[in-house]
Amino acid sequence: MKIPLDYLCVRSGLLCDRCQGLVDSGQVEQYEIKVMEALLDLEEGQFKELKDATYYKAIRSGNLLILLVESPPSIDSSKWIKIAKALQDKLRVKVRIVEKSSSIKNSAVQLLSPARVLGVNTVWLPDGSVQYVIRVAKNEKRLLPAGADELENALSKIHDTKVKIRVE
Repeated sequence: MKIPLDYLCVRSGLLCDRCQGLVDSGQVEQYEIKVMEALLDLEEGQFKELKDATYYKAIRSGNLLILLVESPPSIDSSKWIKIAKALQDKLRVKVRIVEKSSSIKNSAVQLLSPARVLGVNTVWLPDGSVQYVIRVAKNEKRLLPAGADELENALSKIHDTKVKIRVE
């Protein structure tokens, strides 16, 4: 798996100057090192196809860990679900894996499943900024993988813009 840090640094736990600089600057969080190590363990073990995948970022939001990855064609969504379950067992936290996408709707559909996304509205605010409102059916609120606030926070971090989830 392609990761932002050196394999040797992740494996040993001792970071070289370049990797330490990435952690100090905030591009890579301290907890992400354990996530990368777990992914490398899974790649060596039962998920050999992970070697063609790319890891971008892990976002922690409450009791939910969201991994932002780019997937090769050999890994489909059912395989990612198995990988997420294996990571949950290793890291002891709820894990969601989201394909890196420029579309907020694609990210929301992956993150909020099994709840269905009814639509995504773009709201232009008076100060010139943009806010996205993701609509979810009222009867599917219980299917959300975490609280709406945590999911809003995670989606906002993924896309660097304000995102709200509205249950209607």
